[in-house]
Amino acid sequence: MSIIQQQSNATLTDNWRTINIDLYDPESSSCFDISTLQSSHKPVTDAEIQAISQQIRQLLRGGDVEGALRGALEFAPYNSSSAVKDLHLATVVEVLQSIKASEMTPLLKRISEGEGGVDILDVLMKYIYKGMAVYSSGKSTPNIRKSVSTSQSTGLSQMTGRLGGINESSGAAMSVLLSWHEKVIENAGLACIGRCMTDWRKV
Repeated sequence: MSIIQQQSNATLTDNWRTINIDLYDPESSSCFDISTLQSSHKPVTDAEIQAISQQIRQLLRGGDVEGALRGALEFAPYNSSSAVKDLHLATVVEVLQSIKASEMTPLLKRISEGEGGVDILDVLMKYIYKGMAVYSSGKSTPNIRKSVSTSQSTGLSQMTGRLGGINESSGAAMSVLLSWHEKVIENAGLACIGRCMTDWRKV
């Protein structure tokens, strides 16, 4: 047997790849911990999200629209079920519809200049797009319809019904969301859309 044949046979039985080339690829997952892209929030139950909705509604009744909006966006139920997310979407949209058009720009400016303002506006943009997806279909999703019956039995917001097209037309709701979309871009810039689309944390 020649030296070349001996070398070839030895190579086939050895672990020829001794260097992990993925470590030198800047786009490889080996260069960073993928778990850091996942939300660290604990799942929220239906009862917990209903309690949060009631607290936000109390702020609205007290005239604290900024506190209500901040509370709704800061307690986004990541890692929760679709039903819980739909119920909180109803709460967020209720808050948005409760704010006058003349108050939108000053309110967003105060939020953006406050602590965590950029993150809060990014979450708001997520809910705007999710609300558009619900209203553009002209009908509610099964989870939205479920949240409607839940709100009726527990005395929660009527906005859950609006999401199902019960109390308000889809066109009017879309108009409100589009107005907020324009104002958020004015305050947070177009980069807000990019962050919203690429964030793994879904509302």
